[in-house]
Amino acid sequence: MEDLSETDLAIVAALRRDARMSLTDLAQEVGVSRVTARARLKGLVASGRIRRFTIETEVGETPGVRAITMVALQGRMSRMGIRALNRIPEVTAVHATNGAWDLVVDIRADTLEGFDRVLREIRELPGVTNSESCLLLARL
Repeated sequence: MEDLSETDLAIVAALRRDARMSLTDLAQEVGVSRVTARARLKGLVASGRIRRFTIETEVGETPGVRAITMVALQGRMSRMGIRALNRIPEVTAVHATNGAWDLVVDIRADTLEGFDRVLREIRELPGVTNSESCLLLARL
C-alpha cells in the first residue's frame, strides 16, 4: 500500500473501521467531496487494492498476523500521531490507555513481513518515542 495517496490510505482505513458506511459519511470522514470519494473508491476496487467488503465476527479464526502494539508519544505530537496511526490500513483500532504507554494499537497484517513493515512505519511516525509489540498467537 506504499504507492497509495494519503486520501486512498484514509479511505481504506475508514472502511476497515466500518465497511458499511455511506459514501457521504466516507467523504466527510476523509475530508474530500463525495464525487472524489466515489472516484477514489471506484479506483481502489478496479485496481484490486480493495478486493471485497466484508464483516468481522468472533466466529472462526482470522488468517494472518494479529498484534497489539503499545505506543508512547511525545506530548505535543499526540494528535498528529493518532491521526497518522488511523491512516495505516493494517491498524484496525487505536485505544487511549493509562500507565506507561499512551496508546494501544490493534494491528492485522497478512504476513510477518507485512507486520514488520507496519511496525517500522509506526516507529517512524513523528512523535512516537517508543513502542512494544505482542503477537497474538492462539485464542484460548
